[in-house]
Amino acid sequence: MSDKTFIELFGFNYAAARLSEAVVIIIDMQREYLDGSVPLPHLQAAVTGAAQLIASAHAQKTPVIHVVNKGPDGNLLFNGEGPFYAELSDIAARDGETVVIKHLPNSFAGTNLQEIIARTGRKQLIIAGCTTHVCVSATARAALDLGYQSTVVANATTSRDLFDHVGNRIDAEIVKQVALAELRDAFAVIVESVDDLLV
Repeated sequence: MSDKTFIELFGFNYAAARLSEAVVIIIDMQREYLDGSVPLPHLQAAVTGAAQLIASAHAQKTPVIHVVNKGPDGNLLFNGEGPFYAELSDIAARDGETVVIKHLPNSFAGTNLQEIIARTGRKQLIIAGCTTHVCVSATARAALDLGYQSTVVANATTSRDLFDHVGNRIDAEIVKQVALAELRDAFAVIVESVDDLLV
């Protein structure tokens, strides 16, 4: 049994993204996950990690793109007219930062995200947000198909408890770690925090 990732077995050895050469993408860090219908158990830790990432991006003049999830009109989750649609205050977009509205897990699907990134001329992405196993994962996987190298900041993402097909609960932290392991195997570099990124 090999402990090498598929990336390594194929002969690649990608380094973590360099902040000064990347684009930071913050995904779905909205109130729905704080006090809405889907509160996440470890959200505050992820928000703290994302806030540190954004601060470091500003210091390096790295573009920051915020992706927000908007449900269908009248939908319970991520209702654009409701109180839980807003980004969390600690990481909310500031002047000069771009906001992209999406309707699907993959942040590139049906949005102008790829066009916005292309205008920067950068090919490295640094991804954070919610949830690790759905929208972060879907975006990192799609990014590979589009020719980008992604780095996911582990302490700036989080997941939720899931239940398998026979009703067994899978703890949110396990869901997160499995999602990160899957991404590390074939789709992205995983770092624990912004301190592990190159400058």
